[in-house]
Amino acid sequence: MRNLDKYKGVIPAFYACYDKEGRISPQGVEDLTNYFIEKGVKGVYVNGSSGECIYQSVEDKKLVLEQVMKTAQGRLTVIAHVACNNTSDSMELACHAEALGVDAIAAIPPIYFRLPEHAIARYWNDISEAAPDTDFVIYNIPQLAGVALTLSLFAEMRKNPRVIGVKNSSMPVQDIQMFCAAAGEDYVIFNGPDEQFISGRVIGAEGAIGGTYGAMPELFLKMDACVKEGDLKKAREIQYAVNEIIYRMCSAKGNMYGVIKAILKINENLDLGGVRKPLPSLTDADLAIVKEAAEMIRAAKEKYLL
Repeated sequence: MRNLDKYKGVIPAFYACYDKEGRISPQGVEDLTNYFIEKGVKGVYVNGSSGECIYQSVEDKKLVLEQVMKTAQGRLTVIAHVACNNTSDSMELACHAEALGVDAIAAIPPIYFRLPEHAIARYWNDISEAAPDTDFVIYNIPQLAGVALTLSLFAEMRKNPRVIGVKNSSMPVQDIQMFCAAAGEDYVIFNGPDEQFISGRVIGAEGAIGGTYGAMPELFLKMDACVKEGDLKKAREIQYAVNEIIYRMCSAKGNMYGVIKAILKINENLDLGGVRKPLPSLTDADLAIVKEAAEMIRAAKEKYLL
């Protein structure tokens, strides 16, 4: 029987951490890992979208994951996103992740060229075969990858015994229900879109992975607790407050992850740097948005966590 309990909970997507020269900051990675441990989240999802994965080199990704694992020391479930836009690099990262002892690896489908389903399955299975003793999570994010996980492709992937679930970041919450119904109890479906956290949980997602969790993990942990306790009224109130914060963070000219890192510097004294080009850096005008969003987070925590 597979141990799926370690995936059932709130799992923030890990942010890229840079020094003043824009290189990976091992100290920043260590500080962010410790921050998540202190907040009490279930785990972290490393080198995914929030980690600016498509702008990282293979060596960058290795360095980040090595530092996370060195710091976490088994205190967090670690899912390492290993997909690159070629199979060889992806397999190299999968092998490296397994050697470090991660709980699972994950991968989006190949992007740019529209591959047939059998080629996508071969890509994912090749990656999985490079980490034969490690769980595998399918990352479904069609709005960015350009291809969606279909039920037929999901059925094909479930022939691989290492596949344990789907990180579903498609916007229709119905997709979560469809994957849950198709897979049964021996798989975990993770809610992806942060704005529908409670919707995904209520319809069947037992885990959740999201890019804004790191800015306000306490609020997502509280929503998760409310869902488990059946207090959907309180969960909905918090979701509405969280969504207003997300909308505000997305209103800046600079990239949202730059906004989040600036918020973490104000609220948590974490120095994680900016974002890597071509992602747009924050403008001077964005600083007012950062301050307002940081205050909104503090106010929501004061209101809902007492």
